[in-house]
Amino acid sequence: MKIAFVGKGGSGKTTLASMTARYIATRGLPVLAIDADINQHLGQSLGFDEAELKNIPAMGLEMNKIKEYLVGTNTYIGSAGDMIKTTPPGTGSRLLTIDEQNPVYKHFMKEYNGIRLMVVGPFTEEDLGVKCYHSKTGSVELLLNHLIDKKNEYVVVDMTAGADSFASGLFTRFDVTFLVVEPTVKSVSVYEQYKRYAKQHNVHVRVIANKVEDEDDIVFIRDAVGDDLVATFSRSQFVRSAEKGDIRPFSEIEPENMKALQNIISEVGSQEKDWDMYYAQAIEFHKKNAESWANDAVGSNLSLQIDPTFSLRTAIENM
Repeated sequence: MKIAFVGKGGSGKTTLASMTARYIATRGLPVLAIDADINQHLGQSLGFDEAELKNIPAMGLEMNKIKEYLVGTNTYIGSAGDMIKTTPPGTGSRLLTIDEQNPVYKHFMKEYNGIRLMVVGPFTEEDLGVKCYHSKTGSVELLLNHLIDKKNEYVVVDMTAGADSFASGLFTRFDVTFLVVEPTVKSVSVYEQYKRYAKQHNVHVRVIANKVEDEDDIVFIRDAVGDDLVATFSRSQFVRSAEKGDIRPFSEIEPENMKALQNIISEVGSQEKDWDMYYAQAIEFHKKNAESWANDAVGSNLSLQIDPTFSLRTAIENM
């Protein structure tokens, strides 16, 4: 299952993304964590060594390596260089699975305590005033378009703050999007904005209440989000220690917060895969990108990259 964590800046989405990934790993299940936030802190929260983090290649800087592998023998794509972030798979494209070995993973991925990590990379000085961060997160969208997750396999993505992720089709690539909400008016307003946008595209949004101190906090958030609230995190010494660099054994997490993690995974597990809709959404956003900017940028009609004979669901069944 593919899981996104979003929320207002400072809401704790990176912390909860890392906690969820660690919880999945403790159960012995495959988990791929992707840092797609402009502030790259997911690896730290997962306990990766700082020196090792500096050596993880940034997907956003070497997107061509991903394209060159994924294109495979797909004849609808002229060359790997013609691929853009929304290019969908077709006959001959290489489809990835989470728990496999391939050149993309070998180059971009590091593993620690059962968690595989890939990073988009930071916003650099060269990007200032020239690019937006979505030019980098496009690497994640392209990867997820070609990534087949099976039962009890997980991709956990730490997204950019606020509703910024709606600037690309990446927000449709998840089985569940967890919006981390604090008991504040500003945080709730981000939920309302996200929910409004997501409704138009059948995006499954659920809420995690974070930094909760008492029942009044829970009531405040529940009054705003209703049945979308699926988990509640109280103030946590376990988390505070991790934020200071003291990554403690997962067995030391507070029982109520362990229960919240169980609720998160239970919510994810309750979702049914719809690969036909997943592929249709990829096609929709590819056409939009082709018409709005990509055709001019590449110099050809990128809608022709869509393979009319291809069925993602059938391709998965034949894997």
